[in-house]
Amino acid sequence: MKSVAVFCGSRPGSSDVYIEGAKAVGKELAKRKITLVYGAASVGVMGAVADSVLENGGHAIGVMPEFLKKKEIVHPRLSELIIVDTMHERKAKMADLADGFIALPGGPGTLEEFFEIYTWAQLGLHQKPCGLLNINQYYDPLITLYKHMLKEKFLDEKFRDMALVDGEIGGLLDQFDSYEPPNVKTYLTEDRT
Repeated sequence: MKSVAVFCGSRPGSSDVYIEGAKAVGKELAKRKITLVYGAASVGVMGAVADSVLENGGHAIGVMPEFLKKKEIVHPRLSELIIVDTMHERKAKMADLADGFIALPGGPGTLEEFFEIYTWAQLGLHQKPCGLLNINQYYDPLITLYKHMLKEKFLDEKFRDMALVDGEIGGLLDQFDSYEPPNVKTYLTEDRT
């Protein structure tokens, strides 16, 4: 794996554990020589990941729409900054650049980015691993929701299992290395063929 897109918050969260977790991600990516692809901000969890990658000799690519450049603080030391026109272009560019996708703690934007790329995987638009880094059990409610979707027959088990989960970045990246994508989603069943 050469690059990973990280979706995460532009806020630091309620506890230092989120920033510390982000720093651990950056350090591990640099150690494994995996390029960080992310939203280009220098604040919050986003900034902590990028700072850590760069401080540990790694490579960080930031992708940001022009209109956000005025609202967010662009990281001044990125290896590369790519400016695009829209949020859609941002996500598409990050998807093109990345070999895998990780969601760290964040808000609605983080979830939206993760769910779009996860849905693309279900539909066969890519076969790259998607993972949740469950720092401080942040994603436990989402993991419970996945189980509920499965129970209520809105999600197949093979697609629930496609969302890899680990509390440690090393474990999650190891899962990425052995990831085998499931068959592409189909709407046909034995009863309907």
